[in-house]
Amino acid sequence: MALPKLNTQQYELTIPSSDEKIKFRPFLVKEEKILLQGQEGGDDEMINALKQIVSNCTFNKIDINKLPSFDIEYIFLQIRAKSVGEKIKLNVPFPGDVETKVPATVDLTTIQVEMDKEHVNKVQLNENVSVIMSYPTLSTYAGKNLKDISADDAIGLVSDCVYQIIDGVETHEAVDLKKEEIDDFVNNLTQEQFSKIQNFFVTMPRLKHTVNLTHPKTKKKGKVVLEGLQSFF
Repeated sequence: MALPKLNTQQYELTIPSSDEKIKFRPFLVKEEKILLQGQEGGDDEMINALKQIVSNCTFNKIDINKLPSFDIEYIFLQIRAKSVGEKIKLNVPFPGDVETKVPATVDLTTIQVEMDKEHVNKVQLNENVSVIMSYPTLSTYAGKNLKDISADDAIGLVSDCVYQIIDGVETHEAVDLKKEEIDDFVNNLTQEQFSKIQNFFVTMPRLKHTVNLTHPKTKKKGKVVLEGLQSFF
C-alpha cells in the first residue's frame, strides 16, 4: 500500500519586474536540506541552492536563469516567510556606532523591491550611440556592487548585461554579437561613459527595508536601510 502524500498549501505573489502573478509553496524538508548544503559551501553553492529552491517552490513555472537577481531574492523571501515564519530577528549595527548591535524584528512580508525614480535601462553614451541594458541574473550579479568588485569583473558584468547597442538608426542585438566584440566595446568606453552605465546598476531595483532603532545606552534614535537578500540573514 502506498504511503499518503500530504497536501502543501499554495500562495500567490507578483514578480516585481514583470507584474506576473505566480503560485508558490513553502519549503519542504528536501529544500531545507538544499539550503543547509548551500550555506555550508561557497558563494556558488549558495546561489545554486537559492535557484533550486525557488524553482522547486514555484513548480518550475519560471525561467530561473533569466529572472533578474532582485526577482529571485524577493521570491525567496516570500517562500521563506511562509516556510519558517514571517518575522525574523536581527542584530543591526547602530548608525555611527557599529560596535553596538541593536536587536530588531523584521516582518518579511513588508519587504518590497524598491524602484528608483531616476532609473532607466537606456544609457545615452554620446549624441549617436546608446546602449539598452538588461538586468543581471543571480548568477552574474549575486548582489554585488560595482564598487566592490575588480575592474575585470565590473567590465564582465557590464558586458553580460548589454542587451542592445544603438548607433544612430542601426541597432546591434547583443545575442548576435560575439562576447569579444561586446568586451571590446566596453573596454573602449571613456570613464565618463562607463560611469553612466555604472549608474544603471547603482539605481536598479533592489530589496530594501528601513529599520528604526533606539541606542540601548544613549536612547538616541536612528535608522538603518537594509538592502539585498544578504542583509536579512
